[in-house]
Amino acid sequence: MKQIFTLFLMLFSLISSAQVNITGKLTNNKNKPLSGASITVKDSYDGATTDSVGNFSFSTTETGKQILEITATGFNSLIKEIEIAGQDISLDLSIREKITELNAVTITAGAFEASDKKKGTVLTSLDIVTTASANADITGALKTLPGTQQVGESEGLFVRGGTATESKIFIDGQLVNNFFYSSLPGLATSGRFNPFLFKGTVFSAGGYSALYGQALSSALILESIDLPEKTEASLGVSVIGLSAGIQKLAKDKKSSWGVSYGYTNLSLAFAVIKQKQDFYKTPQFHTLDANFRVKTKKGFIKYYGYLSQNRTAFRAADIDSVSLKNAFDIKNLNTFQNITWRENLGGRWKLNTGLSFSTNRDEITNELENGENKRVTTPQDYAFKNFDLENKAKYAQLRAVLEKRLSGLNTIRFGADHFYSDEQVIYTLYNGQKFSNSVKDNLTAGFAESDIYLSKNLAAKLGGRIEHTSILEKWNIAPRASLAYKFPDNSQASFAYGIFYQNPERRYLPATNDELGFSKATHYILQYQKFKNDRIFRTEVFYKKYDNLYKTGVNNVGNLSAINNNGSGYAQGAEIYFRDKKTIKGLDYWLSYSYLDTKRNYLNFPNSITPNFAAKHTASLVAKRFYLPWKTGFNATYTFASGRPYYNLVYDPTLDKTNIEDMGKTINFNS
Repeated sequence: MKQIFTLFLMLFSLISSAQVNITGKLTNNKNKPLSGASITVKDSYDGATTDSVGNFSFSTTETGKQILEITATGFNSLIKEIEIAGQDISLDLSIREKITELNAVTITAGAFEASDKKKGTVLTSLDIVTTASANADITGALKTLPGTQQVGESEGLFVRGGTATESKIFIDGQLVNNFFYSSLPGLATSGRFNPFLFKGTVFSAGGYSALYGQALSSALILESIDLPEKTEASLGVSVIGLSAGIQKLAKDKKSSWGVSYGYTNLSLAFAVIKQKQDFYKTPQFHTLDANFRVKTKKGFIKYYGYLSQNRTAFRAADIDSVSLKNAFDIKNLNTFQNITWRENLGGRWKLNTGLSFSTNRDEITNELENGENKRVTTPQDYAFKNFDLENKAKYAQLRAVLEKRLSGLNTIRFGADHFYSDEQVIYTLYNGQKFSNSVKDNLTAGFAESDIYLSKNLAAKLGGRIEHTSILEKWNIAPRASLAYKFPDNSQASFAYGIFYQNPERRYLPATNDELGFSKATHYILQYQKFKNDRIFRTEVFYKKYDNLYKTGVNNVGNLSAINNNGSGYAQGAEIYFRDKKTIKGLDYWLSYSYLDTKRNYLNFPNSITPNFAAKHTASLVAKRFYLPWKTGFNATYTFASGRPYYNLVYDPTLDKTNIEDMGKTINFNS
């Protein structure tokens, strides 16, 4: 027994002498102690957990080169190589917090985003169609957000002192040149596309991504849905039209196809709701669309095609006469085809490509008519109001974007766009004399952008865009930058800066000056926002400086055309947005307010004045309540805008100068 006890003591002493103590302290990247982390020697049972002040201590019998693994919830794991050579080891270790889309700051200055990817959802497709003032139109709902103007006589988004042509709309990265139905004199038309086509919406009122360009004010970026949840068919019958459609999902849920048709005739509606205009051809619309969607091995292919044919005609009192009328007749045919492919290439690389082609044709007739609705050509000064106008346009775009995911959420992306446009106008005067012109452009752009996450609380987006257009035969370089910081209470502040360029509008081409350049806008935006308990609060202040705006003059056929880039202007203001789904059970409401101070000297303006589409104060209150027992939603919208300025601009040919002969302000707008 004595010999066995002696052998046991010798063996215990040998094992104890072979053990090595490993001690140390673990901190995060802010040098604060980290508790509850696991420290282990790889492929062994040796290890420990850090205490409340980040200390750890354990013993191991392993020898030689070993791997120490450090893991903690919410942090990136750390692997450290150590050498165990019989002596105790002391370590000071640090690991970085893991940045995910759920806990990271998001850069939102200037942008309202709604998608299935972001926690800061603002307006979904359901929000759009249940906003009482929107008429199920995407841009109609966006007009209840801060930054937009209430302009009822013209379609489009008027954003922060910018014209409607300064806002561009993209579907899956492809520019939509005729998003709205063709213009009618004094009447705003709606968008062509169904809100439920889209799963994601980003409305940027300024400072938007370098992946997009040719918009001085804003970008509306729409992302179409992937596969439908199930196969379904629909049939609609109403007092204003018929519709039918089908979406077929394959059994393996890897592909789908769909087609739909709609016919709208507003005769009965206009018979009940009397219109200010005399519609002698009530609006009629035929729409047809088709799609297919296919899952590839690691990606997706989507196609969407759209065709629309519509016609309307109405009479309205002539502005220059007591008894005469203007009769306006328009027939439109529009098509849009878009196919996109996105693919995971491996190695954290992604590819997004797209090809689109669209056409638009407007056939317009305008007549000056008497009280019996007969065409007249007298008095002679009014004869020019009798004309025919045919607009024909073709557009195409090819786009490719490569994206590389780096560590965490850090990402770089770069790519190129090529846009082709061919627009033709044939103008026939009352005496049969014809004028025509054609404008073709090839615009090529390259861009690069990076998302840089310095921590989960601090992120930056840096990018730039370069463009060349054959119309101007000039290049531009546009830098963009954004920065966001998240505070401990989960609120955040963002700052955005960017330079934006744009070609002259088609209506002012061809120009009389071969030395024209791009018009330019520089944006500065500061934002604060907070999300908590189904409540959203955000406020922004912005300053936008315009340079090189186009001035117009009368060309040799009596039309306005661009003559130089001597125009300038500014827009500045403050905005507030608050949405609350929590305070009153079952009630969802939001309130928005915009203050705008803007002036510009462009087109035929005699000097720097506030444009007639800009109201100083705009506000909206939207309320929604869904009553579950009835499965019915009750929705209301109230919108206010202060009076807008108006001017009577008269050109004096003897002085070659435009003067303001009358000016004032409209009454306030309440709806």
